[in-house]
Amino acid sequence: MRSIRAAAVGAVTLSLALAASACGGGSSTGGGSDDSPKTLTYWASNQGASIAVDKKVLQPELDKFEKQTGIKVNLEVVPWSDLLNRILTATTSGQGPDVLNIGNTWSASLQATGALLPWDAKNFAKIGGKDRFVDSALGSTGAQGKDPAAVPLYSMAYALYYNKAIFADAGISKPPATWDELVADGRKIKARGRSPLGAEGANLSENIHHVFVFAKQHGGDFFTADGKPDFTNPKVVDAVEQYVDLMAKDKVIPTGDAEYAQNQSVSDFAKGKQAMLLWQSAAANLKSQGMSASSYGIAPVPVQSGTPGTGTQVNSMVAGINLAVFKNTHNLDGATKFVKFMTSDAEQKILNTAYSSIPPVKTAQSDAAFNSASDSVLKQTLATSAAALPQVADESQFETAVGTAVKDLFADAAAGRAVTAESVKAALEKAQQQMPAK
Repeated sequence: MRSIRAAAVGAVTLSLALAASACGGGSSTGGGSDDSPKTLTYWASNQGASIAVDKKVLQPELDKFEKQTGIKVNLEVVPWSDLLNRILTATTSGQGPDVLNIGNTWSASLQATGALLPWDAKNFAKIGGKDRFVDSALGSTGAQGKDPAAVPLYSMAYALYYNKAIFADAGISKPPATWDELVADGRKIKARGRSPLGAEGANLSENIHHVFVFAKQHGGDFFTADGKPDFTNPKVVDAVEQYVDLMAKDKVIPTGDAEYAQNQSVSDFAKGKQAMLLWQSAAANLKSQGMSASSYGIAPVPVQSGTPGTGTQVNSMVAGINLAVFKNTHNLDGATKFVKFMTSDAEQKILNTAYSSIPPVKTAQSDAAFNSASDSVLKQTLATSAAALPQVADESQFETAVGTAVKDLFADAAAGRAVTAESVKAALEKAQQQMPAK
C-alpha cells in the first residue's frame, strides 16, 4: 500500500468480531441492492502528493464514467491517517461508501469483518474475469482459499532510489546490491558530509514493510503456517535488529528520521538532503516536489547476498491499492460497473501513469507506457522477488503492534540507548502480547 499515509491507525484495535456481527445490509451471498441507481460514493486513498492532486487526477475520470453510464460518483479522498479508522467505523455502523480503496495489506483483515463484497467467479465475470489480473496482485486480495475481498487497482514495489550527484561525489560508481555494500557506501557518503539513507521511523506501515522483507531475507516469518503470531522467533529478531541497526549501529540513517512519519524522508531525498531512499513507486511523488528524473537512479532493494529472487532473496512486499465494494451498497450494479471502468485497460493506463504505479491488469501492464527503466525495476521486482504480507485476519493488528515496536526501537536508537538482540526480543514479545487471543 502507499506509505504516504501517517501512522495513526489506532482503530485497528477495534474488534473484528464486533465488526462482522454489526455490519448491516447485503445478503449472505454478497448481494447489495439497487435502490440508488444514479449515484455512487467513492472513498479514494490519498495516492498523490496531496489530496488536491488526487482530485485533479480522479475527477476527470469520474466525469467520464458519469457521461458513459449516467451514474454520478461522489468522490472523497481520505488521508491515510484516517482511512482505516473510517473503514472500520463504517463496517460497524453499516454506513459506508459504495466503493472504496483499501491498502492491499488490509485485505484479509477487512474480509474478516464480512462487510465487503466477495469477488467470486460470477462477480469477476462482470468485470472481464479474474485472469485479467497478475498473480502477484491477486495474492494480496484476501485470505487464501477464500474469494477475494477486493480487486487490484494499483500495484507498487519498493526500490532503492539514489542521488547520482551525491554518489559521484563520494566516488561510488553503482548502487549497492547488498546491505553490506549499502552500509559501506553510506560511510563514504558521510565522509563527504552528506546524509546516506532516509527512513520513516515513526510510520508504522513503513516499519512493517521493511521488517517483513528483512525477515524474509533471514528465512523467518511473523506468523506460523496456521496463522499464529510468532514475533519472537530468532530469525525475526535478527531481522528487526538489522533494520534498526541501520540507525543504531551502522549510522547510515540519521537519528532525526526516528520521528518521520509523513513522507519527510521523500522530501529530504527530493531536496538533495539524503543520498538514498527506500520507497515504493516514488517517481510521481519526487516529480511533484521538483526532482528531475535524470538526477536519480533506481535499483532493486538490497539483499543479504547474491541477487533478488524468491525465498531469502525477497526484496519487497507486494505493495498496492485494491478496490472494494461494500456489501450493503445501494447501487450494486453501478458499483460493479465502476470497478469494471476503473480496471479497464484505458483507465489503468491513465491512473497508474499519474501515480507512477504499475497496472495490475496484464494487458495494461504490457503497454509501452510502462517500459521505462524505473518501471522495469518495479515490474521485475513484482514478478520475481516480492512477497505478499501475511493474509491473515489479524494483519492490521500486526501492523499496529509490530510497527509500534519498531518505532520505539528507533526512538531508543535516536536517544542513544542501546539496541540489542535482547531489547528487540522484548519489544517484539510485548507486541505479540497485544495480538488477539486465539
